[in-house]
Amino acid sequence: MSIHIIIIIVVSLFSIAAFSRPELMAKFQFNAWHIIHRKEYVRLLSHGFLHGDWMHLLINMFVLYSFGGAVLFYFNYYLPGFDDLRFLLLFITALPVSSLYSLIKHRNNHYYNAIGASGAVSAVVFASIFFDPYNPVLLFAIIPIPGIIFGVLYLWYSAHMARKQADNIGHDAHFFGAVYGFIFPLLYEPKLIHVFLGQLFPF
Repeated sequence: MSIHIIIIIVVSLFSIAAFSRPELMAKFQFNAWHIIHRKEYVRLLSHGFLHGDWMHLLINMFVLYSFGGAVLFYFNYYLPGFDDLRFLLLFITALPVSSLYSLIKHRNNHYYNAIGASGAVSAVVFASIFFDPYNPVLLFAIIPIPGIIFGVLYLWYSAHMARKQADNIGHDAHFFGAVYGFIFPLLYEPKLIHVFLGQLFPF
């Protein structure tokens, strides 16, 4: 079984279990105050295995399923060997990395909480864009646009909404998760920048 399917199953099981157990949500959700002042570092990872409701869970897992297979293919093609382990490392490390800004920003805010794998899912999407920038991505799940254009729009929107703070969505995690996913392949092999540029400018 592919690693991205295993992740989907594990995240789904934990999320469904927490739907009816609010004490699990309270104990394992992202809360910067508890992480900094009470050293509850497990929250940096555990929040990604919790979701607020079925819609939140299904959207994240659908996107992870849609892009996870492509990223595994690209890892195997450009970085052969240990592609499952590399994908797992991308997903797991993206959870704390995407939350670092929020950790600093809300370190003294006892009431700020966040859940969901969106930061790690954004990393997977942008790793896919890195390897194939013109592969179509469905905007609003309907309109196909080149991945690189989607990526620019996504980053702009995430940064804009993070500044506005008009909703309860973790736009900061979306933004930094996406950036991390884009640079993740370069952490293994900096020369892969030539792959990206060659795909971006194929003439």
